[in-house]
Amino acid sequence: MLAVPTGNLTLLGNSNFLCHINRGIKRQIGAIRTLCLKAGEPEMKNLLDYIDSLKNYEKSGVPKGAGTDSRDGFDLGRMRRLLERFGNPHCKFKAVHIAGTKGKGSTAAFISNILRAEGYSVGCYTSPHIKTIRERILLGRFGDPVSPKLLSNLFDRIKQDLDQAIVEENGCISHFEVFTTMAFILFAEENVDIAVVEAGLGGARDATNVISSSGLATSVITTVGEEHLAALGGSLETIAVAKAGIIKQNRPLVLGGPFLPHIESIIRDKAASMGSPVVSASDSGNRGTIKKFSVLNGKPCQICDIVIEVAKDLNLSCKLHDVKLQMLGSHQLQNAATATCVVLCLRNLGWRISDESIRLGLESTYLLGRSQFLTSQEAEALGLTGATILLDGAHTKESAEALMSTLQMAFPEAPFTFIVAMASDKDHIGFAKYILSGVQVEAVILTEAAIAGGVTRITPTSSLRQSWIQASEELGIGVVHDGMAEYNERLKDHHRLPVRSERNLVDGRKIILATESSLKGSLRTANKILASKGDQKGIIVITGSLHIISSVLTSLAG
Repeated sequence: MLAVPTGNLTLLGNSNFLCHINRGIKRQIGAIRTLCLKAGEPEMKNLLDYIDSLKNYEKSGVPKGAGTDSRDGFDLGRMRRLLERFGNPHCKFKAVHIAGTKGKGSTAAFISNILRAEGYSVGCYTSPHIKTIRERILLGRFGDPVSPKLLSNLFDRIKQDLDQAIVEENGCISHFEVFTTMAFILFAEENVDIAVVEAGLGGARDATNVISSSGLATSVITTVGEEHLAALGGSLETIAVAKAGIIKQNRPLVLGGPFLPHIESIIRDKAASMGSPVVSASDSGNRGTIKKFSVLNGKPCQICDIVIEVAKDLNLSCKLHDVKLQMLGSHQLQNAATATCVVLCLRNLGWRISDESIRLGLESTYLLGRSQFLTSQEAEALGLTGATILLDGAHTKESAEALMSTLQMAFPEAPFTFIVAMASDKDHIGFAKYILSGVQVEAVILTEAAIAGGVTRITPTSSLRQSWIQASEELGIGVVHDGMAEYNERLKDHHRLPVRSERNLVDGRKIILATESSLKGSLRTANKILASKGDQKGIIVITGSLHIISSVLTSLAG
């Protein structure tokens, strides 16, 4: 079983970790940041205008039942007809298909980088993006985002056929279906050795679920959680059924987990009915341990052991010690172990993949918006000179729990100020409870951020505030918010108050709960709280969605 036994953790002192955190980060993200900050290239204008005119469920929200394998579900036949128009490009490469509530993007990145380390040309398709839609399609041996020229040239070539398809489908073709089609065409034309494809929603009726058993190398289900409940049938059980829809006849299935026993049974029963061997990263023979947090060449990392020993269904074995993961937290260790199981399955199928390539791929993986520390120059550009700022796209109660666990392991004594914006269809109260339960939370600033460039799914700060107040009341944790007379006085005198701890809960210590309508205002309030701390170093955490992360990075680009 993969776990993080706290008794085995060796953490660098908070001051040592903080003083190194900003050094060399710019080198760490250099190439991808350069590309990601070039959003809106002129040659892509026609493409972006075109797909923005199509139905975009990331922007508007997903209809009830759309991800279920029922008459309410998305029409997968429409996607097949669209691909057939372009010669069925998805049939021209092998694929790893990934579904799951959380961990899909990180697992896809780990798998892709391991395969690239072995020398394979890899296509990787994920969503959403942080800075530019080009991030969704990575190509080749170096994992570069597709170039504006390649993408726009493809669009020019296929636009007439797209127009005709949209007419024939009565205007029902979506933004996601068109872009998925473009990704598959590029993977076929670029002759990738293998594609790693992340499902957008659920699995059974997702536009990516056109991959046949003959084209599938292995399917992956990372986790099953309560997200997109209405779209996926209303329960954990229906969500599990939807995600199990990517399992194909006689093709191996890798499970991440851990899962609730009855949820895992639903998935395993589907695999058994399809004759698919199952490998679970959470099986008792597999072990993962975070040994310590450290800094390597100016980059934060966690030193881990990953041991995979599988004897049931398939025989898989790999022992990696002192792996330096840039992706922080026990959840990322789990994603790394899941990815390791996937590539071991590929090795079992005849793909050449060495243990050294697995190590190199895991260690080279880094994603924007996942435990991402800003440089000192970036903090200064945001008006937060001297601050340590962490960006993390956590947006479910499970990811909030993982974030808090990571923060408290890496920074056992530092106080935290959170800036939070969330989409309207998320579990605001569940998310708030995990954040508020952290023993070093000083303040939470609630704000708003556009979702996929639109306003339909924005949660107003007034609504967020009510959710966070309710969460605090249910937890018995006191908050002082800007609807209370004592708010300004407490904010002004914040530096005289002791750091919140479990003892302070008994003493009546309250968390500041502020609301700001804009990111800029939130940063100003965070700076005010930070200044009140004097010499005591705190950490500002910006979280709640990948969309607020995108807003932060966009402001830095400007």
